[in-house]
Amino acid sequence: MKYELSDSTFAPIAKIYLKQEEKLRIEPGAMVYQVGEIELEGHMNSNGKKGLGGALSALGRSVTSGESFFISTATAHTDNAMIAIAPAVPGKIFPLDIAAENWCLNTGAFLASEEQVNFQMKRQKLSGALLGGTGGLFIMETSGNGQILVSAFGDIEKIELDGNQPVTIDNQHVIAWSSSLDYQIKVASGTFGFKTGEGVVNEFHGRGTVYIQTRNIESLADHIIPFLPKS
Repeated sequence: MKYELSDSTFAPIAKIYLKQEEKLRIEPGAMVYQVGEIELEGHMNSNGKKGLGGALSALGRSVTSGESFFISTATAHTDNAMIAIAPAVPGKIFPLDIAAENWCLNTGAFLASEEQVNFQMKRQKLSGALLGGTGGLFIMETSGNGQILVSAFGDIEKIELDGNQPVTIDNQHVIAWSSSLDYQIKVASGTFGFKTGEGVVNEFHGRGTVYIQTRNIESLADHIIPFLPKS
C-alpha cells in the first residue's frame, strides 16, 4: 500500500495511491476526497456470512460493539488514482504490518487495509463481553499479508511486554495489541471504579506489543455533556 500522511499532528489525512483495479478497504464515511476514477462500494461487515445470517451477524456486532454495519471497498479504475481518508476523531494515524504479526483492534480503530489483509470479528468471552470496553462483544482480529492503517484519539504510545510482568491499561485507551498476547478484562477498583474514577481495565500477559491512545473519548464526552443546552 503506497500512502503518505499529512504533516498535521492533530488531524492528519492519509492519502493512498492506487494502481488500476487495485482495491482498498476503508471505514465507511472515512473518504475526504479522491483523484481519478475510484468506485466505492459498501458491503455488510458480515464476517464472511451471506444472506440473512450475514445481515444479522453484522447488525448484532453493530449494536453490541459499535462496529460499522458496513465496510467500504474502494476500487481504482485508472492508474495513479488517489483517495484521501480521515478518521472521525482528531489524533494519529499509523500503520501496522500484518505480514510480520497478527493484531487485534479495538472498536473504531480500523481505518483502512489492503485487499490481502483478512479480518474476522471475534467474539470475546462472556465475562469480557459483559464488562465490555475493548470492542464490546466483538474485537477485530487480522490475518494474511499487507498493511492496515489504524487511528487513535490523541497521540499514541507503544508498550512492549517481555513476558516478565503484566501490563494493566484502561480499556478506553487500548487501540491494538499483538494477537499472541493473553488479556483479561477486570474492574479497576471499588464498585466499577466509583471510588477511584476508573472503570474497566485490560490486563495483558505474555510477549508482544500494545498500542494505546493518550486521550479517552468517553471522558471527553462526559466533560462536554454538562455544557450542552438542555430542552
